[in-house]
Amino acid sequence: MKYPQLNSSLFERNRKKLLKCLIANSVAVIHSNDQMPRNGDQYFSFRQNSDLLYLTGIDQEKTILTLCPNHPNKDLREILFIIESNEQIAVWEGHKYSQEEAIKTSGIKTIKYISEFEATFRELAINAENIYLNLNENLKFKPEIESADFRFMGDLQKEFPAHEVERLAPIMMNLRLKKEPEEIKLMQEACSITHKTFNRILKFVKPNVTEYQVEAEITHEFLWNRATDHAYAPIIASGKSACVLHYVENNKICNDGDLLLMDFGAEYANYAADCTRTIPVNGKFTDRQKECYEAVLSVMKKAITWLTPGTTINKINERVEELIQKEHIKLGLYSLKDVENQDPEKPLVKKYYPHGTCHFIGLDVHDVGDRTVVLEDGMILTCEPGIYIPEENIGIRIENDIVVGQKPFDLMQDIPREVEEIEKLMNTFHEQSK
Repeated sequence: MKYPQLNSSLFERNRKKLLKCLIANSVAVIHSNDQMPRNGDQYFSFRQNSDLLYLTGIDQEKTILTLCPNHPNKDLREILFIIESNEQIAVWEGHKYSQEEAIKTSGIKTIKYISEFEATFRELAINAENIYLNLNENLKFKPEIESADFRFMGDLQKEFPAHEVERLAPIMMNLRLKKEPEEIKLMQEACSITHKTFNRILKFVKPNVTEYQVEAEITHEFLWNRATDHAYAPIIASGKSACVLHYVENNKICNDGDLLLMDFGAEYANYAADCTRTIPVNGKFTDRQKECYEAVLSVMKKAITWLTPGTTINKINERVEELIQKEHIKLGLYSLKDVENQDPEKPLVKKYYPHGTCHFIGLDVHDVGDRTVVLEDGMILTCEPGIYIPEENIGIRIENDIVVGQKPFDLMQDIPREVEEIEKLMNTFHEQSK
């Protein structure tokens, strides 16, 4: 891992919160993500299961956590199972956690090797009545590949058919929604790296550079600042491509007079940043581009003030659509009369603003939590209004990451977003490079 080791106290507190939610005489099992094959003899870069990282801080494959709080043997109430390294693994794959390092990272005192899991788990299960499994219950995403947790469920049904199986996912969702101070600090670091990267882009972008070259500049700055990786595949969309919400080809030339929409974010210690900025390729917005940009920015500033305890994403979306509709009318995209006569199933506002305003963010860029969750202090959401007008080659989105509170705190407040500020920085950087 590229980031410095984190203090185990965060993971110890996270486990204590989880233990309070388990029913008596239970054992919970959380597996790491699998290593995913890339080709004949290579894996894709490993990314840890977010729940396991949240509970242990262990950023390594082939790891299992068991929690059995009522076990008569105190040494078996928290167990972390890790890879047992050897000379061959050390030579071919490099360093793996030692038992001492695993203790220091996670705060778990009982460390065993994966080879001991089957026999140990049998002892835990026999002393428990309920088994919590951590299955993927994301509303919008059902992967075709079975997870280690899902495969383990099949083994349980054969070996322990009389046990009650409980769902861990709803509990983990509720716990992860509100961020601890250390988590907010890690996300602030991810946002700070993203800020440095945006400044680098402003220096680089000019007519005739390619979208993939911009992406390369982003990747360079992320790695240079110890980011774990991109938090998601970056969107580098110039001209009409900016109207494709999840455009990731990033293979076109940035033409003079076009806008460049960039949706990108650093991942630091597995915590995500999610930023979008839209800039003029030549360093100067046209009057029409500026008019549309200012409309989005004004909506964004207002929407951020609504990220307060007691509301929901659904309610925020409704209020933002009302604002956006007014801006659409001002921009001449349609009239109030058109709105009165519109098909209720196909509202005009959705033609130029087809997505929502917010999503939760944390260990996952689209983090746990849905649009009906009542917001509380310490939750973190994006705020990302936009306007997309394909017939005018205009696609604009502006996005910051916001900590919910009576006075919402913007983790990206220092990343330039005003028209004058962006133009001044681009022109200053370009003058200096001559």
